Amino acid sequence: MGLRAQALSDRRVATHRAPGGCPESDAVRRLEGGRRSGRAAQWPRTGLLPDTAAVALLPPLRRSFYARDSRRVAADLIGCRLVHRLESGERLAVRLVEVEAYLGDGTDPAAHSHRGPTPRNQTMFGPPGRLYAYRIYGLHTCVNVVCGARGQGAAVLLRAAEPLEGLEVMRQLRGLPDEAAPELLTRGPARLAQALGLTLAHDGHSLLRGSLRLHPPADEDRPDPIQTGPRVGISQARDLPYRYFEGGSRWVSAFRSGGRTGRRS
Repeated sequence: MGLRAQALSDRRVATHRAPGGCPESDAVRRLEGGRRSGRAAQWPRTGLLPDTAAVALLPPLRRSFYARDSRRVAADLIGCRLVHRLESGERLAVRLVEVEAYLGDGTDPAAHSHRGPTPRNQTMFGPPGRLYAYRIYGLHTCVNVVCGARGQGAAVLLRAAEPLEGLEVMRQLRGLPDEAAPELLTRGPARLAQALGLTLAHDGHSLLRGSLRLHPPADEDRPDPIQTGPRVGISQARDLPYRYFEGGSRWVSAFRSGGRTGRRS
């Protein structure tokens, strides 16, 4: 069985969740200040693409993709490839497997935009096709894709992804040892942002051009039937089925109900 076929098969293997991580600013400074060894990341029993393999990409998604209802955008994001080219020249690529939609029409109290624009959430109000980044619990960055019409305030939180390219660099950014479970890289919104080197400085960054882009799924990455369910870790409107994820994926984060904050996107 080839590496890609093995990776597709491994998405259906159930694994446990484990803690991990380090402050994102320290990890980024360590990475940018050092030199990459060039050694391929070795994840035991995973069959992931080797770190030296370049992922083929289709042309980036256009603004019209994002200028729609956030629930439609969320469903269509599953299987898409998010790519970030660091200032050091390293390219990091992941395949999205879990996202959450947040509405901007006034019916979703869990959305950051529910009470209108603020200095913190201004990016949510458009234009669509930009990244909205915010800090959670004062420690970790989470990132969202801005959707809908300009001024609406809709977004999709990027919750989890399968790592495809740049695994060793992701591990450095996450502060993980070689023997750490691969699911610790990008399983969960804060881990995903940290593994891709995304911080508050990327708030408002265009996804249409430049160093950060979203690409449609490759033929072999078309998702299995997409499932929906309640959003994770929020205390308001938590029963709305606006979480979209690839059923059976080992990279989908563990579900938990409720949370310390009422809004996640």
